[in-house]
Amino acid sequence: MQILEQFWLQYAWLRASLWLIALIIGSIALGHILRRFLEVFLKRIATYEMGWISDFLRAKQLAFVFSWFLPLLIFHEVELAIEDIPDEIDRLIHRVVLSICILLGAKIISIALEAFDQAYAQKTASISRPIKGYIQSIRILIYGIALVLVISILINQSPVLFLSSLGALTAVFMLVFKDSLLSLVAGIQLTTNRLIQVGDWIEMTKFNANGTVIEIALNTVKVQNFDKTISVLPAHIFLENSFINWRGMSESGGRRIKRSINIDMTSIRFLNNDDISRFKKFSLLEQYMTEKIQSLSTDSAQASDDLPENHRRLTNIGTFRAYVVNYLNQSSKIRKDMTFIVRQLQPTAQGLPLEVYVFADETQWAEYEGIQADVFDHLLAIVNSFDLRVYQEPSGHDLQRVLVKSSESN
Repeated sequence: MQILEQFWLQYAWLRASLWLIALIIGSIALGHILRRFLEVFLKRIATYEMGWISDFLRAKQLAFVFSWFLPLLIFHEVELAIEDIPDEIDRLIHRVVLSICILLGAKIISIALEAFDQAYAQKTASISRPIKGYIQSIRILIYGIALVLVISILINQSPVLFLSSLGALTAVFMLVFKDSLLSLVAGIQLTTNRLIQVGDWIEMTKFNANGTVIEIALNTVKVQNFDKTISVLPAHIFLENSFINWRGMSESGGRRIKRSINIDMTSIRFLNNDDISRFKKFSLLEQYMTEKIQSLSTDSAQASDDLPENHRRLTNIGTFRAYVVNYLNQSSKIRKDMTFIVRQLQPTAQGLPLEVYVFADETQWAEYEGIQADVFDHLLAIVNSFDLRVYQEPSGHDLQRVLVKSSESN
């Protein structure tokens, strides 16, 4: 026993090391016990409705962070009471403990900011005014300040002196964080000017992005494309490149239908009396035909001869255009308070384009396509009733039919 006692008294550094090891193990054990207690305690408090504070208290990492403050304080005070530890070690441990406390404090602030952001995201205002980018900027600033303080404490220098020594590295930091800085400024401009917001349908062909904005962060914008893929775009490219935002269409409540039917110009002709009698029976053309016949009769009475070329006459293409106008007018799916045009475009080698330029009352993609298809299903099917032909490039079937007719005639 005397040998062990002499050995224990002789090697003070060993004594101090064992005390420190025991103290570290005890602090870790105390931290785990406190963590279990705080998890239950914080969950009970979080059951009371306190807005974003309840989300803050329910955060998974909060109990873990809080549980280390008391063990660190006890470790620091007990360590100072151990006589065999050199003053240099005491000062080093003091700086390390203080540094850890600063990092834990920064983590708590970060958790609080994240909880506030999540609570704000549930509000309607977050769609037009997202704050995720600002929250991320503040968190980066908090961690930056904490890092400066920690380094200053560990090297035992004033933070001001430490920051002044970083002046030479400013250019390096600007180069390394160039994209983040550009995206930060761009994110502020995007949200302030409401160029994009969560839920917008945007289209940026250059970057193969065509879908709904699901997140606007500090330096990125996430877009879920219609094929369910995710495009992650730097925020600054929205200021450097053109893009289409379909929000105006969604907010207006109407979506444009702009499509043409190419009419074979060789099928365009004047109407005869039989045609006029037949079209008067069409409910959508009854009033139109009556008014036109009266107008033409008045003009014919003023004509000096019976030459057909000197008289105004109805055409099948004009009558069909009137039919299209009336058909769209009676449809409850077409907006009458928005642009409403059925017009002829410049004739081309593919025929005479008859364009429908109207707005459907649905903005959702599937419903809109259904309305558009219903309109043109009907128009393409009824165009033959006006003795008009839709132009179509000759196909293999057309050529085969010509060959069959040629062989039969021979």
